[in-house]
Amino acid sequence: MSRTGNSAVSTQESMRAAVYYKYGSPDNISVIDIEKPAPKDGEVLIRVKAASVNAYDWHLLRAKPFFTRFLSGVFKPANNILGADVSGVVVSAGPGASRFKPGDKVYGCLESCGKGGLAAGGFAEYVCAKESVLAPAPIGLSFEEAAALPMAAVTALQGIRDMGQIKRGMKVLINGASGGVGSFAVQIAKAYGAEVTAVCSTGSMDLARSLGADRVIDYKKENFAEEGEKYDVILDIAASRSVKDYRRALKTGGVCVVIGFSTIGHMISVLLAGKRDGKGNIGILTANNKIGGDLLELNKLIEAGKLKAVIDSQYPLEAVSDAIRRVETGHPKGKVIISSQLPMHE
Repeated sequence: MSRTGNSAVSTQESMRAAVYYKYGSPDNISVIDIEKPAPKDGEVLIRVKAASVNAYDWHLLRAKPFFTRFLSGVFKPANNILGADVSGVVVSAGPGASRFKPGDKVYGCLESCGKGGLAAGGFAEYVCAKESVLAPAPIGLSFEEAAALPMAAVTALQGIRDMGQIKRGMKVLINGASGGVGSFAVQIAKAYGAEVTAVCSTGSMDLARSLGADRVIDYKKENFAEEGEKYDVILDIAASRSVKDYRRALKTGGVCVVIGFSTIGHMISVLLAGKRDGKGNIGILTANNKIGGDLLELNKLIEAGKLKAVIDSQYPLEAVSDAIRRVETGHPKGKVIISSQLPMHE
């Protein structure tokens, strides 16, 4: 990826992008002019209208936990533009790309670009993407709402449908119900006919109820593991509970889906838990957010009025650093969006 700084280059060959060349804080991100990409085999070039920020982005930016460096570059990032979730308009197609044509509105979760490693490339004016990771943007949704969906909503879908195996009438508890993944998980669980208990902070209880939660627990006042209720499925998006707590709250034969982890110790304890005495199955979800078919499933739920995006806040491209800080430390309610439709500051 070439780095041109703010030097004058042809607008036909350049674009604005939020780049980082070393690990650390959001202050390491700069918005500069770089070379606009060209689509390769099976790819389309997308004019990015909106992108969303995920915890994925600040973990890569800070290279935390440390082992992420073995995926993204040991000493410095192999790819320099963050942003996996995008929505936008197809500009052109590379050789062998035939699913989408110029002018089509699309969205999806990007694969790694450039020299290998992670990042993804969405925090820019243009990005190339494989057709296989894209889907037509849901009818009636704004670009910002569409960009909120791919990573968080597909993670929620795979946790609910695939790992949780939720069926109508099951009792489901979602710990961390007001964030990006959690807000989608509540809605998807309800769409699949579950009885949903949402765990969140005091200030997010009304949001959880508005998304369809049958019952809401304020984690600052109650410990769901000590109340005596048993659940068929637990989704721990906050990744804040011990294996002992999971077992205490699971029904016999129940499933606990842990999305992420709070510490290395927590991850190891969950990985070692597995099945024990037939009392429950506890595991970490490794989501595959790049399945175009799952995006089509989301489209069906959206068009049926059973799923909507909750947007916490929006930022222009030049304020990517502020957006990442919001996700990392601000406890957003729903998704944080980078929108090309917001004005850039002078």
